[in-house]
Amino acid sequence: MQLVRGLHNVQPAFAGCVATIGNFDGVHLGHQKILAALRARSQALGLPSCVIIFEPQPMEFFRPELAPVRLTRLRDKLELFAAAGVDRVLCIAFNSRFQHMSAQEFVEQVLVRALGVRHLQVGDDFRFGCGRSGDFAYLQQAGQQHGFTVEPTCTVTLDGQRISSTLVRQKLVEGDFAAVKRLLGRPYCIQGRVLHGQKLGRQLGVPTANIQLKRRHAPLRGVYMVAAHLADGRVLPGVANIGMRPTVEQQNEIAHLEVHLLDFSEDIYGQRLVVEFHRKLREEEKFATLAELQAAIEQDIALARKFWLIA
Repeated sequence: MQLVRGLHNVQPAFAGCVATIGNFDGVHLGHQKILAALRARSQALGLPSCVIIFEPQPMEFFRPELAPVRLTRLRDKLELFAAAGVDRVLCIAFNSRFQHMSAQEFVEQVLVRALGVRHLQVGDDFRFGCGRSGDFAYLQQAGQQHGFTVEPTCTVTLDGQRISSTLVRQKLVEGDFAAVKRLLGRPYCIQGRVLHGQKLGRQLGVPTANIQLKRRHAPLRGVYMVAAHLADGRVLPGVANIGMRPTVEQQNEIAHLEVHLLDFSEDIYGQRLVVEFHRKLREEEKFATLAELQAAIEQDIALARKFWLIA
């Protein structure tokens, strides 16, 4: 899969494709239906498929304080696109100039002039352009004018509810990981590189893998039972804390992910770890002493051993 960053890097040879547009946060089953339709039309027409996304996401640009917490980082999203068979991703910088682009300008400059789109696959509620003035009906008219077809992908529902990134976030907050798995078609995971930390867990007898999240906020907060996928393919049970570490840090504003792997003591610094979440144990707490923290961690580990049926 090819990643193209910015319209200025779109080459004339790219002209002629089947495209879709959106945030695709979480790449849930609704998104996957769009990607499957995109791939099918791409194969039928013998043209490459292209997903158009924006960084930052529009709401993160307009109202960052109100923007929803991301389910997937850009790297995660790209990996999921590649797994879905996408040929090319165009990542457009959403900035002050782009925010004033009208729906007509977007169609003419991006879809027609830059990409030479032959077919557009979008969700049935898709809106775009300055003031969200462009909708499916407008795209159909524009397609007739510029020579591309447009097809909607109908909303996917589960148990009578529309599958959306918002619903996935809600189920994560509720700790309903079975529902999250059904909405995503896979367990919810967070991945990152293992870095050196304060070594406090080692001092308490419970060494942890510290993972850099590269995000100010995370969609989860608390202590969880997890399975960690190592670089060599092994999958190990563990306990993870994701939060602000209130017992040991007073003014931390960036969430940390710390994973204790059961009965594991190998050096995995620098490796990329994929952490799969299965059950919430408790909320993150601020303890009066390190001894109280250690006792809580030991109880978490005991519950995890029971969950994973480890003696």
